[in-house]
Amino acid sequence: MTDQFTLSRRAMLGSALGLAAGACAPAGAMRDVIPPISGPSLNDAAKHSGRRFGSAFAWAPPGADAGSFNNPEYAALLERDCGILVPENELKWQAIRPGPDQYAFAHMDAMVDYAVTHGFALRGHTLLWHRPKWFPKWLNDYDFGSRPATEAARILTDHIRTLIGRYGKHIVSFDVVNEAVDPATGDLVETSLSKAMGGVEETLDLAFRTAREAAPDTQLCYNDYMGWEPGNETHRAGVIKLLEGFRKRGTPVDALGVQSHLEMFTLDQATGLGPYQPKLWRDFLDAAVGMEYGLVITEFDVKDNALPADTAIRDKAVAEYARRYLDLMLEYPQLKDILAWGMTSRYSWLQNFKPRDDGLRERCCPYGDDFQPLPLRAAMIGAFEGA
Repeated sequence: MTDQFTLSRRAMLGSALGLAAGACAPAGAMRDVIPPISGPSLNDAAKHSGRRFGSAFAWAPPGADAGSFNNPEYAALLERDCGILVPENELKWQAIRPGPDQYAFAHMDAMVDYAVTHGFALRGHTLLWHRPKWFPKWLNDYDFGSRPATEAARILTDHIRTLIGRYGKHIVSFDVVNEAVDPATGDLVETSLSKAMGGVEETLDLAFRTAREAAPDTQLCYNDYMGWEPGNETHRAGVIKLLEGFRKRGTPVDALGVQSHLEMFTLDQATGLGPYQPKLWRDFLDAAVGMEYGLVITEFDVKDNALPADTAIRDKAVAEYARRYLDLMLEYPQLKDILAWGMTSRYSWLQNFKPRDDGLRERCCPYGDDFQPLPLRAAMIGAFEGA
């Protein structure tokens, strides 16, 4: 696989900037041995209610300080706590399709080999990230010729059939479409593909129908980051409108992927936690499951930006905020899989996305920079066992 591309977005920061994130960690933070932890694993706790826990992981060369299966310390966390894995960046267009007639499979091949060898289930993220900003340059600039709709459909269907043909037998759930709703307006986002094809709905429908044809028994998800925090009302309404449209058109969508990047950029004075809207969030989830969509928590972590520097205070608040969220989500039997967007804060994309004003590192994942469990992990165990 070529390394001549740049992965630069929110979720892409995790792998592409993983080395930089690790370099910022305190000296001596790495451990040669991950000591055992008493009690259940996160996946074992999730199994109590028939669910499964997992995490994002990445490719990096052996010896790299990164959230990769080639890093023994990180692999130990995956093997301790996870039953399902998802590639953080390596299945995205920028990574796996560097040119219109070129695929770069080597990194994803190695990740699938690792997951299969160790008995993990796999999710696929993502077959179509429908944002121009995250299309490869060649796709944004592509000349679709005299029959643009036909050529756009060929490019999209070839992409989906190629990836499912290569990896589909190992993947139990695909994020077929990622982030097609503009959070500011609730409208669908146009791309070079949708403009050539004559509409966004036509483009998304074709993605799902192609995926269903290629993977008839695989869960197909629409994935987005609408959250339970105030300010997400328009985004949530746009997602519900999209889900309604899928059902009216008979588009084969099985589940809503709820990214679950919890945000504490401000604090509620009554709770000392990030503000949230439990009633409106339930209304949103009820609307989705009322249309017979399943639910997946696809990218769970917690931004602690507004919390004070004191790590004990921060860790307690992160754990409590996450517990409230997970308790609510786990009330829904439609929720089967819960995936964190990384197991340790050491390699989290959040270290580089809207960092804290005081320069301190986020404590946003089940494990800290030193690979030791944070209170967040215990809160997750408690939520899973109490579901």
